[in-house]
Amino acid sequence: MRSVGRRHSVIGGVRSRFSVGTGLVIAGLSLTAVAILLPVQLFAGSGSAADGPAPAAQDDGLGVWNTPSGPLSPLDREFVRKVRQAGLWELPAGRQAWQRGKRQAVRHAGRHLTEGHTDLNQRAADAARTLAITLPGQPTPEQRGWLAQLDAAEGDAYERLFANLARRAHGKVFSLVAQVRANTRNSVIRDLATRANTVVLDHITALEQTGLVDFGALDGGPVPGGSGTATVAPPAQQDRVPHDR
Repeated sequence: MRSVGRRHSVIGGVRSRFSVGTGLVIAGLSLTAVAILLPVQLFAGSGSAADGPAPAAQDDGLGVWNTPSGPLSPLDREFVRKVRQAGLWELPAGRQAWQRGKRQAVRHAGRHLTEGHTDLNQRAADAARTLAITLPGQPTPEQRGWLAQLDAAEGDAYERLFANLARRAHGKVFSLVAQVRANTRNSVIRDLATRANTVVLDHITALEQTGLVDFGALDGGPVPGGSGTATVAPPAQQDRVPHDR
């Protein structure tokens, strides 16, 4: 009887250890699954460019057009308009900084803005002509306000205002360029977005090389050297110059 009891005790111990081991394996697998799924859930809700929806465009009410270069969405058309809209104030601002800047780095940045937006303005006009997109014809009231601030500023305050207004504006449009480049199905828009990505990144780099950019103010705080804030505003309807469709 004692032998039988010891046998049952040994078997019970083995079963107990087997149950504990099985429980640990299951727990380990559960933790692994959580570790795998948690980042996926976090990134899925982050609105990243890879899996999030395309940024909202100012819908012109014209829907998706079928063109020889592929479908043309409202976002595609808005992108072309915003490239042109940015150039309407950043080109004169860059030209002014190239001429008025005291620091070599500010003149360098101004030259890059001048050359880059001259190129993008022409490319946007060509794309608009090809795709029958209506473009803005003058800076928005807000953009005219930034140019007025630059006209009135002098010396170090002028250079800081220029660097921060332009850097913030380029940062706003940079994410839009990336979204359009990743999502467009139109080859003309894809080519423009590819070029715009290169130009905007070059401008951001040149502006940061001035050493005057206040990175703490890029999220919407007061701009050093002035009271304005820089956002890439949608073009006003009355400012648009139509192209024949």
